[in-house]
Amino acid sequence: MKVILLEDVKSLGKKGEIIDINDGYARNYVLPKKLGIEANQKNLNDLKLKQANEAKKQKELLEQAKELALKVEEKPVVVSIKAGEGGRTFGSVSTKEISQAVSKQLGFELDKKKMQLEEPIRALGMYIVPVKLHKDVTAKLSVKVEEAK
Repeated sequence: MKVILLEDVKSLGKKGEIIDINDGYARNYVLPKKLGIEANQKNLNDLKLKQANEAKKQKELLEQAKELALKVEEKPVVVSIKAGEGGRTFGSVSTKEISQAVSKQLGFELDKKKMQLEEPIRALGMYIVPVKLHKDVTAKLSVKVEEAK
């Protein structure tokens, strides 16, 4: 029996795949647990429409991410931190402070969880912080850390 999977099933396949399984397994396990539906003509057409709609949404999200990446890379963000003699900082700059600076200075929100800062910034200077906006789009945010006056 051909079945369209509605969820990822470990031993069978991923969501949206059309698989061929034994009739008994399909009737007694896959169909009652709503893990899949029978692959008849109506359900196949519905699957094609869903996949086309999903592809369109993904394309729109990719375009939005590319536009946001251009805005992110356009201007550097300045973050001020207290520093002592010789440029030694008191504390560090984390993604939270960078996110707040972006919203104040550039006028749009960037999620701090999307910033891929391996460790907090502990010195003055210019830094490049990668920001993962989409699975295919990573922007490079310029962060200038300067001494607070």
